[in-house]
Amino acid sequence: MSNPDTIIVGSGINALVAAACLGGKGRRVLVLERNDRIGGCLRTEAITEEGFVHDVMATTFVLFVTSPAYAALADDLARHGLEFCNTDTPTGVLRADGSFFIHRRDRQANIAAFNALAAGEGERYNRDVVSVEENAGLIFGLLGGRVWSLATARLLAREAWRRGPRQLAAFFGEALTPARSWLEGGYRSETARALWAPWALHAGLGPEDTFSGQISKVIAFALEAAGAPIAKGGAATLLQAFRGLIEEQGGEIRTGADVDEVLTEGGRARGVRLASGETIHAATVACSVTPDQLYGRLLKTTPQPGAVAEAVKRYRYGKGNFQLHYALDRPPQWRGEGLGDVALLHLTSGLDAVSKACNEALRGMLPEEPTICVGQPHALDPTRCPPGKAILWLQLPEAPRVVRGDAAGKLQVPTKGEWTEELREDYADRVEAILNRHIDGFSDTVISRRAYSPADLEAMNINLVGGDPYGGSSTVDQSFLWRPFKSSVNHRTSIEGLYHIGASTHPGAGLGGGSGYLLAEKL
Repeated sequence: MSNPDTIIVGSGINALVAAACLGGKGRRVLVLERNDRIGGCLRTEAITEEGFVHDVMATTFVLFVTSPAYAALADDLARHGLEFCNTDTPTGVLRADGSFFIHRRDRQANIAAFNALAAGEGERYNRDVVSVEENAGLIFGLLGGRVWSLATARLLAREAWRRGPRQLAAFFGEALTPARSWLEGGYRSETARALWAPWALHAGLGPEDTFSGQISKVIAFALEAAGAPIAKGGAATLLQAFRGLIEEQGGEIRTGADVDEVLTEGGRARGVRLASGETIHAATVACSVTPDQLYGRLLKTTPQPGAVAEAVKRYRYGKGNFQLHYALDRPPQWRGEGLGDVALLHLTSGLDAVSKACNEALRGMLPEEPTICVGQPHALDPTRCPPGKAILWLQLPEAPRVVRGDAAGKLQVPTKGEWTEELREDYADRVEAILNRHIDGFSDTVISRRAYSPADLEAMNINLVGGDPYGGSSTVDQSFLWRPFKSSVNHRTSIEGLYHIGASTHPGAGLGGGSGYLLAEKL
């Protein structure tokens, strides 16, 4: 394509959503991806054994199926082969002492199960998810809308009129509550607390962080309402569907197309130059990258205002992720009835254990007892592996970007703090030992395993700085109207016609495609 209307740099979920939405309105869109495949954090491969299909990084699409982007594109994507597999038991927790809880897509069953843990817990749970339902317009309007817009101003004015200014202020005060305060103030059962404590990690927060309580309630509501769907056949089927749709609309996707620089003239974007030397002109350029990539690499010869340069320097990245995948000879025999059907099962001793591991990772230590999220894709989608076999998808969201030590005092850490292959496998052994305590004969069922350290993840995707999959720290001071910078206004930059999307921009990380959808709406 020699004369696109819009060039999109990168091909993660936000870039693909933007391309598909713009293409549906008649825009000629060119997507440029530096790697040999599209998808960003969506990557499906047979990384263990032939016939075992693994989503290497992201795998669960609850944020996507509940998003405005999916509502707009669902029929077209289905026409191009996208199908989701789901479950009635989206999540659960298994504690070190063997106690466990399974959360279901059934409000009354959940209320009864929480009450079985402690009298009144079920009613408390119901109040929490009802509070999300009753405030859905405000919550999702702020989480998913353009924060600097007339629509958001009208939303806030309408809510202030309906509630009164004081009650609206009270709502925001409650929304800022950390998960620890929410859980300790509302739930007496340690198992109930353990169920929700890890979910703040999947929003790039820790249990003591501001707003982690509210986002955990939102996740509880979403899991009950929509489950934990995965793409049938692997996340690559979603990518294939997007490619088919974009090309059907007249758009083009090029892989192996490394953008070296965004070209500007007279204060506006004029196109891009590839590392190969090829120049492509377009009136609009959108970059789905981190601030470092955008301002340090793609705009390297374009002077930026001093405030922007300082903001880039001060931008913070969060904890790294550690991924571990297994091909198994049989489904895992968990020591707890029904656990084998749970889509995403957390292994943790409880709220304090999550807090401790999170703090250790932030200080550069390998957690002594990491929080382990175990995905069981074979339970939802049997096509992922041969009959009678199983695969496990493990994510550890508390991994140090730079390793300064081992909280357990057992693993040898390189003097420069880098993730070596030896350290990666030693840490994977620590995780496997925990699995062996919960699954009968686990090691004997392992056909193959594959581990990815934070350094490995960054090597696959340069936007995962230090293995951070959230595009930067998601604490409140770096979220909403302050993402990525305190001076940011939606997805605009100081250069006319150049826009910034992706996990580093509002609405932040995840597979909802929010920033891509918002930009497409704007354009």
